[in-house]
Order: sequence, then C-alpha cells, then structure tokens
Amino acid sequence: MMARLEGKTAVVTGGTTGIGLATAKRFVEEGAYVFINGRSQAELDAAVEEIGENVTGVQGDGGRQGDRDRLYAAVADSGRRLDVVFANAAAIDVARIGEATQEHLQKALPLLNDGGSIILNSANTNAEGSDGTGAYAAITAALRSFDQTWATELRGRRIRVNVIGPGAGPNAAEELKNDQGSIVSVARGATAEEVANAALFLASDMRTPTP
Repeated sequence: MMARLEGKTAVVTGGTTGIGLATAKRFVEEGAYVFINGRSQAELDAAVEEIGENVTGVQGDGGRQGDRDRLYAAVADSGRRLDVVFANAAAIDVARIGEATQEHLQKALPLLNDGGSIILNSANTNAEGSDGTGAYAAITAALRSFDQTWATELRGRRIRVNVIGPGAGPNAAEELKNDQGSIVSVARGATAEEVANAALFLASDMRTPTP
C-alpha cells in the first residue's frame, strides 16, 4: 500500500517533544518530508536524530517573528512547497498563542499548495467553564473561530483547516486532567500517538473523497 503522505512536505511547529515529535515521526513514516522547529537546539538535534531521515530542524521560538521567518525561509530555500502545516503549541502561552498561530499561517500560505491541509492543535477544545481556565478557554474558542473563518476563506484553494483538541496532556496538573477526564467518554486526554494518527488522517487524502 502506498504511503499516505508520499511526496508531501509538512511543517510541524513545536516538533521536538510530545505531540509535535510523535506527529513528525508519523508523517515521515508515511512518506512525508518534515520541517520541525523548537526553542532548544539540544532538543531539536535529538528530535532530528530520533526521526532519522527526511527531516530538517530549524531552531527557533514560534512566538518570534524572526524565528518564524527563518523556519519558512528554510522551506523556500529547499525548493519545496508545503502540503501540510501542523501548528502545534509546544507550550501554553495565552498572551501569544493566538498571534503565533496567525503569523505562522500568514508565513506558510505563500508556500502552501492548493489542496493542502492546515491543522491547529488546540490542546483542549472543552475547557469552557473549567475553574481557573477562563483565559485559555477564550484562546481555544478563538482557534475554533479561526478554523471556521480560514476554511471559508481558503475554500477556493481547496485548503482544509481543522482543529484537534486532545484534552489535558500527561504534563498537565492533576486537577485539570481529572476535570477533563470527567467530560470525555474515555475519561482521559489523548496520547501523543493518538493525536499523531488524527493529524495523519487530516493531512492525508483519506479525508478527501475522490471526485
């Protein structure tokens, strides 16, 4: 069976650990060439070594314009165009996460092929009403709004836009994990590998019916 992402190029932000790393590995396993970024050069080098092939690491903080420019310049300089952008938040920073996501997509769009896929990792789309998560719930609601707006605006280019909400991760506070577990059927957040599989489905042509 042909690899699901054969010949495609992807950017995975925050791709050095957790969900980002698992997704980058899954994409490469399915035939993609992947560009990843991360703040720590040591973690970036380790991630590139772990992925093993068909990967380029670009050190940088996704919240900084110069670092975003360097990431997408690396894609352009390689002569490749993008098919998939996985805007994965490596850490929750409610003051910048919305801006960083918008800026990443603005940088990515000129390189993104028609028929491509944009995937936003919201970490949790069910944070509404949880005690102490008001600011973060507002951010996740904004991401869902961006998702719908961008999908409409990019319809003419057949670019798909989706949000993944995997729930509280393994490093989240126990109170938050317990709160999340009480409102989902499996009583826990998704694992990094489960999110990677969901991202693969959204990135691949499996999601697009043959005309």
